[in-house]
Amino acid sequence: MNERLTFDGDRTSLHMERRLPYSPERVWRAITEPAHLAVWFPSGVRFEGGRVIFDFGPDGRVVERVEGAVFAFTWGDDVLRWEVRADGDGSVLTLTHEFGDRYGAASFAAGWHTCVAALVVLLAGGRARTPGDMAGTHEAFVAILGLDPVTEQGSVLRLERQLTRPAEEVWRRLDGEQAVVGAAVPSGFAPEGAGRPVSRVEAGKLVEFGPVRWELGEGTGQGPRLIVTHEGGSALAGAWRAYVENLAADLV
Repeated sequence: MNERLTFDGDRTSLHMERRLPYSPERVWRAITEPAHLAVWFPSGVRFEGGRVIFDFGPDGRVVERVEGAVFAFTWGDDVLRWEVRADGDGSVLTLTHEFGDRYGAASFAAGWHTCVAALVVLLAGGRARTPGDMAGTHEAFVAILGLDPVTEQGSVLRLERQLTRPAEEVWRRLDGEQAVVGAAVPSGFAPEGAGRPVSRVEAGKLVEFGPVRWELGEGTGQGPRLIVTHEGGSALAGAWRAYVENLAADLV
């Protein structure tokens, strides 16, 4: 699939496109009929007029439908727009997923990549297979989509990165049990290693030391969201960027 991101204020849109060797009519049925959606879509779904009812999460609503060509609906605060067009003896399927969580983009892309693979199996008359290496797929999309984890907000360096393993595993790998107020921060929590004393700890979730706040919050996919803020940390932007990429790679 061809993948890219666009931005409009605080909204992010993920664009994914794939050519399929099946007629637009056949693809259209697969993306609009609940019995077909049940095979590949991430939730069971049914339609009652303009209302969209999912097996989990808030209901949505249909916001655009052009028979045989465009089907768009909301899911919570997100908007999913599916477009089908003829292409020779097959068709092109385009997904635009609009959402507010920019750093969740790789998780969304990895999920849709897996879903569309299951859709292709359905169209071919087969049975969907169990997803493979989702962590590896996620990390590949971080690179493909160019998701830089580092931003600067005034004097504060901020890092945000979705991780692919459970929070307790991340905490354990970084020797989080050794994070004790007054003791030197464990080396796994900072690019420059241990040194500054810990000033605050919430086990399995948060460590503060000097001008740094290191936290695992709720994320997308199967892991937590790592958020680090470093007051006056601009000079360490490169070091923090390398730190989080090394951590993410180690978790995969």
